[in-house]
Amino acid sequence: MLYNILIAVAVVSGIGLICGIVLALASHFMAVKVDEKKEAVRACLPGVNCGACGYTGCDGYAAALVKGEAEINLCVPGADAVARKLAEVLGVEFTDVIEKVAIVHCGGDCKSTERKEIYEGIETCAAANLLYGGTGKCSFGCLGYGDCKAVCKSDAICIEDGIAHVSTSLCIGCGMCVRACPKHLISLVPDVIQTIVFCSNREKGATVRKECVSGCIACKKCEKLCPEQAIVVRDNLAEVDAEKCTGCGICADNCPVGCIKVGSFLGAHK
Repeated sequence: MLYNILIAVAVVSGIGLICGIVLALASHFMAVKVDEKKEAVRACLPGVNCGACGYTGCDGYAAALVKGEAEINLCVPGADAVARKLAEVLGVEFTDVIEKVAIVHCGGDCKSTERKEIYEGIETCAAANLLYGGTGKCSFGCLGYGDCKAVCKSDAICIEDGIAHVSTSLCIGCGMCVRACPKHLISLVPDVIQTIVFCSNREKGATVRKECVSGCIACKKCEKLCPEQAIVVRDNLAEVDAEKCTGCGICADNCPVGCIKVGSFLGAHK
């Protein structure tokens, strides 16, 4: 009896020893070499994996940096702090990051527009948009179900009075909300911008008036009064040239519908 037990123990131990040797040899001969420089670069990045840099997450950006195919100032969420670390690790000159914030180009809340129908489906913007472009009278407006809020990594977005609002002081400029919005109402803009048009409707003024009292009616008052020629009306919608705009506020003061706002939109890194 004891003999049989010893034989079984010996066999199992032998099998374990052989498997251990095989695994040790496999780990030696099949080991994947770690690029220490890439690992050091990856450690500098915030790990948000937002794609704002133009690459498929932080790993993709790190690989491009090591190969010299990318600039060090592309990580908007990491801002200048990350750029400085990358410059030190890669031994290159520091370059400022153009910090950005997300803006929802819609001011059509519950007080400004109405619903054209009642929606009882899946409560996401992506789903509601499939039904004739949403339930609002304005087919360009915010759907208000919060797909942008759901993906926001810094809790910078809230839904109030039926539309999304971005708290720019919390926004890290990752751009996740931009990709989540089925209406393409959200854009990333340099956070030094001073004037924003909160409307995306490109229909004629008479039609816009019937749909939303806060919508741009393409009256061109802003274009005519701007002393810097920083605002023009294209395809029935006012557009601001941030490089020319001085934030004087003349356009906002004279906008008959109040869709132009002037103020500070500095992001979370300021």
